[in-house]
Amino acid sequence: MKYKIIADSSCDLTMEMRAAMGVDIVPLTLILDEKEYVDDTNLDVHQYVKDMNACPVSPKTSCPSPADFLNRYKQDGSIFVVTLSSKLSGTYQSAVMAKNLFLEEIGEKFIHVFDSFSASVAETLISRKIFELAEKGVEELEIVEKVTNYIKEMKTLFLLESLEHLAKAGRLNPIIAKIASFLEIKPIMGATDEGNIKLVEKVRGYKKAFNRFIDIIGKEGTKLEDKVLAIAHCNCLDRAIKFKEEVLKRYNFKDIVVVEMAGLTSTYADDGGIVIAF
Repeated sequence: MKYKIIADSSCDLTMEMRAAMGVDIVPLTLILDEKEYVDDTNLDVHQYVKDMNACPVSPKTSCPSPADFLNRYKQDGSIFVVTLSSKLSGTYQSAVMAKNLFLEEIGEKFIHVFDSFSASVAETLISRKIFELAEKGVEELEIVEKVTNYIKEMKTLFLLESLEHLAKAGRLNPIIAKIASFLEIKPIMGATDEGNIKLVEKVRGYKKAFNRFIDIIGKEGTKLEDKVLAIAHCNCLDRAIKFKEEVLKRYNFKDIVVVEMAGLTSTYADDGGIVIAF
């Protein structure tokens, strides 16, 4: 089966992963004051994060247009699309609108858009699952069924140094963010089944939060030996590697992958942020 995987730029991938799976990334636009950044491979994420922290106003993001997806749907083969949670972005709606326009105006073609109900490395793992199934020759509708079930079982968690940008972007109550900062509380956040952001636990101090973050994997996960753990980090590779090492001491994941966040995830995670999915 000839196929193509398309994802938005919340799908955090290494260049090796992108090349191996052939994932076509549709970038979001990141906005600091009046300056726009395209979240693609040309973006210097480290400089972007510096600019963001120096910017006096809240960062904003703009989702791709239907036209951005429509052009990519013209590629040969079946199309599988992975997007940010529809509760967090209009990207899913743009991708679906593009699908409907394509089928109405251009012709019949297999196109399926997956709502990740999450972001970042959750999208990475979903793309990887599609790739594995397609490479095994699994038919399109069976891929949709298996990946849909995979999404339902997936857990996404994140531990951030600061909640400032989440609050500024309207993803979190600003009062909660201020109290957390004042009390040195490090909330461990996660994704709800509907794709919203939820508070999982709140812990005083980063070291305790880091250790509790590892504990929660065992609490939230089942049959970890059959699963892949993906870790995304924002400018803190050493911390991500340390997290991987500690996880390996306690859990027997089938595989663990570590990736650096692109611009979109870095906008909300900020320096020192870690996102995991399994």
